[in-house]
Amino acid sequence: MGNEYRAKVFKSGNSVALRLPKQLGFSEGDDVVIAPHADGSFSLWREGENAQVLMALYGSMSDGFMAEGRDETTQDPRDWTRGRGTAAA
Repeated sequence: MGNEYRAKVFKSGNSVALRLPKQLGFSEGDDVVIAPHADGSFSLWREGENAQVLMALYGSMSDGFMAEGRDETTQDPRDWTRGRGTAAA
């Protein structure tokens, strides 16, 4: 994983804030994406790094990922006659 950093959450107006250590490389004004995970943890990265994050996730999958294929999925029948409107451009 890497170095571990500790920080305290504090109140800032009607929000809570987290002061990030300078060593993490974020700068004032950076737009950040925060992705919560089911286990209560979260990931964050600069908004412009979306492609790099996606490729890192792709590369982290094991060689046997989905080696047995996917289970069969079924979908309920759809009523394609409802909601006829203008098509999206």
